[in-house]
This record gives sequence, C-alpha cells and structure tokens, in this order.
Amino acid sequence: MSKDTLDNAQRAKVLVHALPYIQKYANKIVVVKYGGNAMLNEELKRAVMNDIVLLSLIGVRVVLIHGGGPEISDTLKAMGKETAFVDGLRVTDAETAGVVQMVLAGKINKSLVNLIGSIGGRAMGLCGLDGHMIEAEPVDREKLGFVGAIAKVDPQPILDLLSMGYIPVVATVGYDEAGNVYNINADTAAARIAGVLKAESLISMTDIAGILRDKDDPASLIPRVNVSEAPQLVHQGVISGGMIPKVECCIEAIRRGVKKVFILDGRIPHAILMEILTDEGIGTMFV
Repeated sequence: MSKDTLDNAQRAKVLVHALPYIQKYANKIVVVKYGGNAMLNEELKRAVMNDIVLLSLIGVRVVLIHGGGPEISDTLKAMGKETAFVDGLRVTDAETAGVVQMVLAGKINKSLVNLIGSIGGRAMGLCGLDGHMIEAEPVDREKLGFVGAIAKVDPQPILDLLSMGYIPVVATVGYDEAGNVYNINADTAAARIAGVLKAESLISMTDIAGILRDKDDPASLIPRVNVSEAPQLVHQGVISGGMIPKVECCIEAIRRGVKKVFILDGRIPHAILMEILTDEGIGTMFV
C-alpha cells in the first residue's frame, strides 16, 4: 500500500471517528472565549480561526468572544498614557474607555472578522453597544472608573447573525443608560453570553493546560471537575491566583444553563478540535 493511500485511509478513519461528535454538536451553539498567547501569535491565531471556520462549516453555531488587553496597553503606551491596575482590573477613565472601544471593537474585532473571511468563513463583528446588547453598571466607579459589571444581555443581535449563517465575533464593551462606554472582562462576558444563549459548550482559551493538581507537573491535569468540587480545589490551593476568577466564570456559566465548560491551552494548535471532536480531550471540563 502506498504512503498516499495510507494517509488517505487515516484521514477517512479520523473523519469517521469524529462523526458522533459532529452529530452531537450539529446546530448547537458553542461559545469560544479567545485570548492569551493564541491571540498574539499569528500562527496560533490562524489555527484557532481555522478551527472555528471548520466547526461552522459542519453545522456548529460558533460565537467568538474576544478580549485584547495587551493591545490596549500597547496603544495607551504609544499615546503616552499611564495604565494602572487595581486587583487585576484596568483603571478606566473616560479617555481610556474610548481607547478600549477603539482597539477592541475596531482594530481587533475587524481584524478577526477579516481573517475568518480570508479562510473561507462568514463572520460579522459586534460589540456590546450594537443593538444595546450588553448593558453595564460600574464595578466601583470611584476606584476603577468605567470598568463594567454586566447588568443585562440581549442575545438577539447574536441570534440574528447565527440565523443568517454568520459567525458572530463579539468585542466586550458595554453601555449604560447615560451613554457611557464600559470595559468589560472578556471571561465574565463570555460566561454571561453563553448562559443567555443556553450554549451547549463554552470554551475558554488560556495560556495553561487546564487545572493542574501540581502546577509544575503537566501530567497532573484534572480532566473533569464538578462545580461542587471547585471550592475544595481553591481551598487546597490547586486553583489559585489568576485562575480563580476564570474558574468562577466557568461555574457561573454552568449555573446559567451551559452544559459543559472547557479550559483549554490556546498555545496548542487546533486545541478546540481536539477537545470537541475526539474522546480524549486535552483540557479541563467543568460540568
């Protein structure tokens, strides 16, 4: 048997193996929260968008939620504006909120839409201001300025785009009734949006392999966590530091009706496909 024939046979086997997973997710909504190193490395970025286009073409209704903290910081630095953080949140005055809107809803959002289109997908960019989709309220106006907590999400703009066959690409800025613009944490927004959409899955892309029982041992990955087990893992120090708010968002999504939430290592090419279309996932699943 020639090498090419063997390769083709292997390809066919992979597709047959994926069929039950394709059927399982057909016409279901999957929300992908995109950030971290996978957003900064062009090769990884293209791999992620390829995964999203492929899922869309096989009938999965994908919604992409993105952040963009490093690019916001770079833009502010180029403007000569100092950036301060309190408890990991960017202090956002009115001028900074305008920069956040420009970078997230403008440059990053439209670049992702354009990239998806160049791969053969159909994407449309949105932010929380469009259709008044994400209503916000200040987390702490005195300390943080225009950093928003989500008061309400109207999913209709996203549902409209999905019904027309588009991949909605959502930048996480919000509004209030006075017309102010708010910077909203992308993990928080993804959890709320996935919950409102009653998504089949939420995939959170990070720069770590998932939840590790020993942070220095990649082999200690915990593949499955029940939300009721999370407080004990925090108490034991297994979940700590910057992973705590991410896990809290995972739990919030489950409680709002999302069936499964995955934390994946976005540094691994095609991590999304490996998690969704195989029975040997590579991250941590919350149920």
